[in-house]
Amino acid sequence: MRGDESLLSEMENWLLSRGVTVGDVADIVYSLQRPYNADLTLEECAESVLAVLAKREVQYVLFTGIALDELAERKLLPQPLQAIMEADESLYGVDETLALGITNVYGMIGLTSFGYLDKVKPGIIRKLNEKGKHVHVFLDDLIAGLAAAASARIAHKDPKANRYQIPDVP
Repeated sequence: MRGDESLLSEMENWLLSRGVTVGDVADIVYSLQRPYNADLTLEECAESVLAVLAKREVQYVLFTGIALDELAERKLLPQPLQAIMEADESLYGVDETLALGITNVYGMIGLTSFGYLDKVKPGIIRKLNEKGKHVHVFLDDLIAGLAAAASARIAHKDPKANRYQIPDVP
C-alpha cells in the first residue's frame, strides 16, 4: 500500500503528462476567490489545490476519468462508448457527473463554482476542451471540479467570513 504522499506525487505527474500543472489550476482558483479575498496569493491557491489533490477520493475520481480519456485515445473502448468519447457528445454528461465527486468535497459553493467554470472554461480548462491530439472528455471537467473544490476550500477557511451563533435552545 502506497502512502498518500506517493499517490499525490503520482497524481501530479499524471496531470503533468496530460498538460496540466498545479499552477494552471491555482490560476483559476485565484481568479475565483480574489474578488472576495484581497489578501489571497497564488501560493495559497496552489496549496489549496494540493490539499484537494491529497484527498484519496479526489485521486480516485481523477484516476478513473484520465484512464477513460487515455483508453479512448488508444481506441480501446467498446462501441458505442468509443464513438461517444471521440465526438465528445454534449449529452453524454458522465464527465460532469464524475467531476461532481470532486466538487462535493467542499459543499454547495464548489458546485456553483463548477457550473460557472464548466460554462466559461477559463485557462487550462479551455485548452483541454479544444480538440487536439489528446482526448480530454473527462479531464477538462475534472480540472474544473478540482479548481472549484480548491476555491471552495479557501472560502470555507476565510477568517473574514461571517460567523453566526446558534441561539440557546429553551
